[in-house]
Amino acid sequence: MGAYILVIDQGTTSSRAVIFDAAQNIVGMGRMDFTQHQPAPGWVEHVPEEIWATCLWACKTALRKAGITAADLAGISITNQRETTVVWDRKTGKAIHNAIVWRDIRAAETCQRLREKRPEADKLVRRRSGLMLAPYFSAPKVKWILDHVKGARQRARRGELAFGTVDSWLIWRLTGGRVHATDATNASRTLFYDLKSGDWHEDLIELFDVPASMLPRVLDSADDFGQTEPSVLGAAVPIHGVVGDQQAALIGQGCFAPGMAKSTYGTSCFALLNTGSICVKSRHRLLTTVAYRLGGKTTYALEGVIFTIGGALQWLRDDLEIIRDWPEADALAAVSDPDEDVYLVPAFSGLGAPWWDNEARGTLVGLTRNSRRAELVRAALEAVGYQSRDMFEAMRRDLKLEQAMVLRVDGGMVASDWTMQFLADILDLPVDCTRVPEVTALGAAWLTAWKTGLWPEADSFGARRDFHQEFLPRMAPALRKRKLRGWRGALDKALTGAVAFEKARRPFG
Repeated sequence: MGAYILVIDQGTTSSRAVIFDAAQNIVGMGRMDFTQHQPAPGWVEHVPEEIWATCLWACKTALRKAGITAADLAGISITNQRETTVVWDRKTGKAIHNAIVWRDIRAAETCQRLREKRPEADKLVRRRSGLMLAPYFSAPKVKWILDHVKGARQRARRGELAFGTVDSWLIWRLTGGRVHATDATNASRTLFYDLKSGDWHEDLIELFDVPASMLPRVLDSADDFGQTEPSVLGAAVPIHGVVGDQQAALIGQGCFAPGMAKSTYGTSCFALLNTGSICVKSRHRLLTTVAYRLGGKTTYALEGVIFTIGGALQWLRDDLEIIRDWPEADALAAVSDPDEDVYLVPAFSGLGAPWWDNEARGTLVGLTRNSRRAELVRAALEAVGYQSRDMFEAMRRDLKLEQAMVLRVDGGMVASDWTMQFLADILDLPVDCTRVPEVTALGAAWLTAWKTGLWPEADSFGARRDFHQEFLPRMAPALRKRKLRGWRGALDKALTGAVAFEKARRPFG
């Protein structure tokens, strides 16, 4: 067995390959961007063949840069953009439609028709899958393809078509069509998967009118996903790890114990809280999902999504043109007037967890004649902390967590020390800011390493924190209370209808 692990990190805008050695060091990388197709408002597509071609190029580039061959690999792990949907012909291996990307909302009408036809649909989906009936997930996308591609439904009923998220598509191509499989983390994002049984559920499959024969086999996150065709990379290499990208980051952050959370701060924010063996049903509109499954044992997580995080700073930089970069944003926030209580609710495309108000819109509150660009920049940075507090407070209540949460963060916004300090202050929690490059790929690599015995067990792996900076809370409690009171007032002005009523009924402190 070789001593290297190849990770295919297939994202929303690029395909990447990363090679780790036995000491968890990166020794080779390859990356290629691919085309984003937007044929109509709210539609986003990728070409499946382009996904495959860019992944293959990235893998070969990484091997060349590492100075090794495929024969030196202990195995391959795949981590991927979740929910993105591919349907292909089993005989030819060709997709019958472009991949419908996770953020594509064309199936919103499909979801609404299901609600009208089946009034119990929302409750069924929530109870079985832990998710919501929404176009974001895979099942409505599959139904849309079968309903709109000529002859697709008839072919599906004859067993001629296969469905998969991007991991399944890559496994199929890597193995020459011999293996049609996915892992539990990706399966749990489809709306077909039952969290209790750990497999597809006939009631959910029937709800979306999708033939069960289309679905891949669900395996553990570290399992035997077959071997690559020797002609693909130059040798037959076992595929031992498959995991959705956000769950891969949770593993890469070493969040193996209940109460440990990872939060990725980029244009948006994705946060997962490990809930251990407890499948927590959220009372605050968070998502219940699979964190990972090892040795047949499922570890669960609560997930929250904040739509606009770094996007607010991009707005200030690219549209208003009042900042140039992160250092300037930090410098302006540091010299802002503390007596100017300016709040930005960056609901540019609605609000995510825990409010889920698609009709909410951006709101700027508290402007005076003395408000300057420094106060506006500070308000955008502070919104990261305020939105995070609302989300993590919902998680804490759902889990009934008494002890302090352990929070490890990554993503582009960790470059802003000012924001990370405010996050620690407003959460009243230490924030472990990870500087490890490629934390998502690292988490995916650990699955193959765990399966092959190449790297340490979870406890030892999670304890390795070579590259991090910890921000400790230092804000006075009275100031924190005043700031949160101001945020809640601003939030009230942004929320709409029933969501505003629900907030009034069950406010977060």
